[in-house]
Amino acid sequence: MFALTIAPGHTGKFWNFNWLLLWLSYGRTKWNLVPAEFASEISTLKEKLLVMASYAETAVSRAVKALLRRDDDLARRTREEDDRIDGLEVEIDQVALRLLSYRPASFDLRFVTTAMKIANNLERVGDEATTISRRVLELSREAQLPQTAEIPPMASTVLQMLKDALDAFVGHDPVKARAVIPRDDDVDKSNRKLYDELAVLMAERPSTIPSALNLIVISKSLERIGDHAANVAEQVVYLCEGRDIRHAPPSRVDPRTPSVDT
Repeated sequence: MFALTIAPGHTGKFWNFNWLLLWLSYGRTKWNLVPAEFASEISTLKEKLLVMASYAETAVSRAVKALLRRDDDLARRTREEDDRIDGLEVEIDQVALRLLSYRPASFDLRFVTTAMKIANNLERVGDEATTISRRVLELSREAQLPQTAEIPPMASTVLQMLKDALDAFVGHDPVKARAVIPRDDDVDKSNRKLYDELAVLMAERPSTIPSALNLIVISKSLERIGDHAANVAEQVVYLCEGRDIRHAPPSRVDPRTPSVDT
């Protein structure tokens, strides 16, 4: 590995030994440095992801409050702060790519890729919050329909789903993550129920069409947020168990199925 020039008559053992010590010392330094840097980057990734989750949850909550209060200023704030969520997704991807350069082992590799996918879902949650806020601004110019009262329960459900999925991620809890996924069906049913009610209302009272269409879009955005929460939960199961349960029917998502080695 090293080219040494040995003086004539010298055995070279002393120099060889010193070079060996130097090489071993260099190897230990690199070996100790890489895990420390990796751990620091992992902490940074976790921190940015949790901050992003907080922004996303707040954006949805704020958008729904703006709807109920008919508060245009609050709706505009939600739209303006979406840039923070977008920026955090970029930052998380950058940290994740640096971590991947370390060629992490199985579990760490799943953690990094899972974090990237969760960040993508959170960015879309932020987009849906922006969509809701945009519709709130339009609804503030119309008479409020009674069906508006059906929005807060949906919002409460999807926000709790998102919170539970993220808690499962932080706590590495696949059981809690699995419990999130079936609740997405309840959100789908609520969205369909509201759509049917508003369709009847529009047919009977055409003057309500603008307001009803805005409520339909808001309801659909909440339904999509529920989908993203379920996606996060599925990624947590993959992280913890090494099994990809996306698109699998409930009958096939069996926790007793052997997982890959961690």
